[in-house]
Amino acid sequence: MKNRKRNLLLSFIALCSLILADQYTKLLAIAHLKGQSSFVIINRVLEFSYLENTGAAFSSFMGKQTFLIVLTTLVTLLLLWKYLTLPEGKHFVPMRLCVLFILSGALGNLIDRVSRNYVVDFIYFVPINFPKFNVADIYITVGVAVLCILLFFYYKDEELETLFTIRSKHSHD
Repeated sequence: MKNRKRNLLLSFIALCSLILADQYTKLLAIAHLKGQSSFVIINRVLEFSYLENTGAAFSSFMGKQTFLIVLTTLVTLLLLWKYLTLPEGKHFVPMRLCVLFILSGALGNLIDRVSRNYVVDFIYFVPINFPKFNVADIYITVGVAVLCILLFFYYKDEELETLFTIRSKHSHD
């Protein structure tokens, strides 16, 4: 029990640190990029350019803030529940880290939606005209990508079966 409490505390600190880093970069974007021309990091490759995004990924669901807030809240609660019900032990640490990254990204963008009514995006990858994104989006993308790799190549089918089965603590199989 002592280890579980310590791990939950460390997870909470990591979650808060990731969210703070995301929010800090967005504050920097607002302070230094809003109303300015693009700041070129690598010519014709990477730029910082301010955008107030009222949609979701790839500007989908534009202007549907209430829907996005409700959806993000539900997904966050589901991920939090899954995180808390993951089996203890080192074997599931990679999955825990992925979920922490996804949660951090979701909460970072949720904070924007609730406090500003839009998400601050500012990173622009020029060669493929990729939509602007932010640090929270990177957390989500990396977390989901690594989680997919883990699900396909690291965890066994039996482990996944128990992870994705909803059972009460009182059921005896």
